[in-house]
Amino acid sequence: MSPKKSASIHDRIGDIIESARAGAARSVNTAQVVSNWLIGREIVEEQQKGRSRADYGKKLIEDISRTMATKYGPGYSTPNLFLMVQFYRTYPELLSPGEILYAVRRELPMSGASKSIFHAPRGKSWKPGNLHPNLSWTHYRMLLKADDSAQRAFYEIEAIKNNWSARELERQMASLLHERLSLSRDKKGLMRLATKGHEVRKPADVFKDPVVMEFLSLPESSKLVETELEQALISNLQEFLLEMGKGFAFVARQERLTLDGDHFYIDLVFYHAVLKCYVIIDLKTGKLTHQDIGQLQLYVNYYDHERRSKGDNPTLGLILCADKNDAVVKYTLGPDQRKTIFASRYKLHLPSVAELRAELRREVKALSGPDAPKDAR
Repeated sequence: MSPKKSASIHDRIGDIIESARAGAARSVNTAQVVSNWLIGREIVEEQQKGRSRADYGKKLIEDISRTMATKYGPGYSTPNLFLMVQFYRTYPELLSPGEILYAVRRELPMSGASKSIFHAPRGKSWKPGNLHPNLSWTHYRMLLKADDSAQRAFYEIEAIKNNWSARELERQMASLLHERLSLSRDKKGLMRLATKGHEVRKPADVFKDPVVMEFLSLPESSKLVETELEQALISNLQEFLLEMGKGFAFVARQERLTLDGDHFYIDLVFYHAVLKCYVIIDLKTGKLTHQDIGQLQLYVNYYDHERRSKGDNPTLGLILCADKNDAVVKYTLGPDQRKTIFASRYKLHLPSVAELRAELRREVKALSGPDAPKDAR
């Protein structure tokens, strides 16, 4: 057997093994999700029988926990059973009546649980609130922390679309991704977030403000310089792309432009596959100035004239800065350029929910025009 054929069959067999392992893991995860949902359902229905007694529900769960924890282990502690009850009440339509019937009758083999349980009736497509094999029990535990159903639906869609691990889902929720994206959307746009997730339709949809980059593990310091920040971003490129969102492809760093003997260096260049355009990112560790904006305008104009190919849309520019004056941005750019050049603050540590929401409220006040949401948190 030739090395080429040998490598090929090894790759094929490896793919089969990896696929089987992934399928087995999904099956186990889905079986756990279904099991916990059904346990929550049983407890809720039993509680309803004794609804005339205010303390019945708590005592019932404590009694079940004593028996189940002794027989099956600590996974059935009182707090965990309360969580299962919350899970069922939050996701009452996780399974259809037919799927419940199959699950209760144990007609679903464990090895094929995800495939069998998740077999949707013809004409029925998945929607938030329904069971999905790519969401584990750990994912659902995170989702239960969402403030409302619209926010929860958004995170379900994004976790599935982007194949987020439970840890990444937790990070995105902690960084208030939904609120940051909601900032520039009207009521129809907010509805689309809850039904379709983050859709990129126009340049303003691409950039978040603030951009949270706690994964860089850099200290908050006035001595931080752009080269350190740039190197940290390159070293953590995968995490940076996750934060920026789907569609970004890395092109270059410190690209030199020479104009009549003068040299300029662009910090980062990306290409956005959805919008079909180059994205220039300039890094500023201090407060944004109008000179910084002018420099980015130069880079964007150069790319539009010299690098933009047939089929490419106008180049976008983003300044990532430690702080900014929104009025300076507004009057330096003017209404037309604000459609292609943007400025976002970056955060090197994950702020508290209260701090992030305060920052978002400040952004709302700085916005003008009909697209500014009036009820951002």
